[in-house]
Amino acid sequence: MPDLDIDFCMERRDEVIKHVGELYGSDAVSQIATFGTMAAKAVVRDVARVQGKPYGLADRLSKMIPFEVGMTLEKAVAQEAELREFIDESDDVAEIMDMAYRLEGLVRNVGRHAGGVVIAPSTLETYVPLYTETLGAATVTQFDKDDVEEAGLVKFDFLGLKTLTIIDWAVTDVNCSRERCGEEPIDIRTIPLDDESTYEFLRSAETTAIFQLESEGMKDLIRRLLPDNINDVIALVALFRPGPLQSGAVDDYISRKHRKTPVNYPHPRLESVLSTTYGVMLYQEDVMSVSQELAGFSLGQADLLRKAMGKKIPEEMAKMRATFLEGAAANEVDKTVATSIFDQMEKFAGYAFNKAHSAAYAMLSFQTAWLKTHYPAEFMAAVLSADMQNIDKVVMLVDETSRMGIHVNPPDVNQSEFKFRAVDGSIVFGLGAVRGIGEGPVRSITTERKQGNFVDLQDFCNRVDARRANKKVIEALIRSGSMDSLAQSTSGFDQIRAELLSGIHESIQGAEQSARDRSVGMQDMFGGLEDRAADRASRPVQAMEPQKRLEGEKETLGLYLTGHPIDDYIDEIRTFCPTKIAHLRPGPGIRIIAGLVVSNRSRRSRRGEGMAFVVLDDQSGRVEVSVFGDIYTEHHRKLIKDAVLIVEGTVHPDEYSGDLKVRAGAVYTIEEARRRFCGQIEISTCDQEMRGDFPIRLRETLDLYRRQIDSSEGCEVTIAYQNEEATGRVILGEAWRVQPSDQLLASLREEFGASAVHFRYST
Repeated sequence: MPDLDIDFCMERRDEVIKHVGELYGSDAVSQIATFGTMAAKAVVRDVARVQGKPYGLADRLSKMIPFEVGMTLEKAVAQEAELREFIDESDDVAEIMDMAYRLEGLVRNVGRHAGGVVIAPSTLETYVPLYTETLGAATVTQFDKDDVEEAGLVKFDFLGLKTLTIIDWAVTDVNCSRERCGEEPIDIRTIPLDDESTYEFLRSAETTAIFQLESEGMKDLIRRLLPDNINDVIALVALFRPGPLQSGAVDDYISRKHRKTPVNYPHPRLESVLSTTYGVMLYQEDVMSVSQELAGFSLGQADLLRKAMGKKIPEEMAKMRATFLEGAAANEVDKTVATSIFDQMEKFAGYAFNKAHSAAYAMLSFQTAWLKTHYPAEFMAAVLSADMQNIDKVVMLVDETSRMGIHVNPPDVNQSEFKFRAVDGSIVFGLGAVRGIGEGPVRSITTERKQGNFVDLQDFCNRVDARRANKKVIEALIRSGSMDSLAQSTSGFDQIRAELLSGIHESIQGAEQSARDRSVGMQDMFGGLEDRAADRASRPVQAMEPQKRLEGEKETLGLYLTGHPIDDYIDEIRTFCPTKIAHLRPGPGIRIIAGLVVSNRSRRSRRGEGMAFVVLDDQSGRVEVSVFGDIYTEHHRKLIKDAVLIVEGTVHPDEYSGDLKVRAGAVYTIEEARRRFCGQIEISTCDQEMRGDFPIRLRETLDLYRRQIDSSEGCEVTIAYQNEEATGRVILGEAWRVQPSDQLLASLREEFGASAVHFRYST
């Protein structure tokens, strides 16, 4: 039976399922069961729990099993030497594994398929057994999708497509703005498909967040193809797949489009069929149309040919070949030509794409490109909202938004909604993207805000329901920067957030006391909340460390908004590593990249060798670095989260996604990079300072960090000296080489001033 897959907006997909039930009758419509099995990682946890083993033991055992599709306990034990040792040395673990082997793969639970729906011609129970979810929430088949088809029913997939939701949100925001300005609303279904500015944007290949067109491989294809009409966009979706890329169809299409080679048709009668693809057979419909045009096939016969070719059924293909040649002969097509065309079709059909599918997706590609071209802030706000639970995606999208010249404002309890939103050409961060803040607290905040903006922390605690915005929620809001506008201080983020955090306890207590007083009709005769708030504001609070502020942003937002840990190093890093991650391009030769480690996955190869996949972030973007073999053995201890690393390696596109990857040839910490790239610590001083105790203070500071072993391994220290008559540089001797640590730089800057101490490179 055929599958019917239909994409809907994520937010309203349930309405469609409900509508189908009402239309065809609830007794004829049901969702489909799925069966969860006891997979390798889960089964050891379940067994350990039932056997009463410690949670930590089960957690450690589960984490030793690689997270891969199709992983089994047997494969994991064969691959992981550490896992084998763990089993051998612990009787408890061996007992867990003995039971887990026997239970692995059994059905663990029954669920409901996210989008699978069956519509029966009569009452469903005539065809399949049914069960009702807890409290009768929904009727579900007891057969899974395969068994439902065996029973003779058609399966529908009502899928939630995020892009449709993004388009809906963006258009809604655009039309709200246009309504306020007295302009007519836009209808995304009627936008002009010949809009030149959209095609100009597409040809720039800056297609991040554009449906189907945002991978690095697709961007490269766009740069080659340079689309200038909707047929090119439809072709892009079909061309960017292994079959066309490997068969030469992509090169033929591009060279013919740009008139580098002439457009040739296998037969003159096929010009009407293949003219939109420059004579290249690209779609399944092309196979059908060619068979109709040359051999007189009916639509039914043409579809049977498509299926036979796609599934490579030899018996069916032999019958179809004979029928095709017979029909072609009847239309006076030379047998040799007809045979050649059939051979081309047969070869091509294995990777042909459905044009209806490609055209539908291309329309969404064009609509998202049109929105990004004409309403960039509204579009990017919608994209960020749709992906705000995916931190890696948010980081990349925020960088793309900045590249477009659109400012992303930090979250603010007086401005932000649950989602990201566009305001006057900029974007306000959504409170829903703050970790630890659910929809309930945000709804309470935005509802109360309608009565007026919050004035300070005490005002916020007084007005927002404490059951929604408890201490944990308020801490998350402060650490994310969402309450910066409520601070009395104006002396920087570090001071502001320190003061707000110090005032949480008293503000909550004050709000609770005020609520109790109001409930019994009392008034505070000793000054009330205002006096206490003023007293709190007058108390000195030490500013938090910048690193603590950034850690707070990372934990609550998943990214850094008011700075980045790499900021302290970026000027010196750019001296020997000028290329940002966002600007990396594939090609031969060794590249140098630098960034903060945001994630690290380690595993063993089938040969038992260690390997790691590390994601580096330098604010401009992120890239995955693979570390294999001897490089892993030598450098694996450096691959820790939140470390700043410099990597020398080669850049190449991923075989499947097209995203850029880096294969490491060497890995350096910041201190090792300073030595590798010939760094020098330079201290600036003047005549007046030199006449004082400068030499003594310098010697005492350097003495703590001088290399006591091979002096050549350290970094040189230079003095940049100037007076009214001259300037000069003095390089201290070999005996004064030092370990170029952050602690040394901090000590020197504390002693001589932050602006007086720099790291310089001689290359």
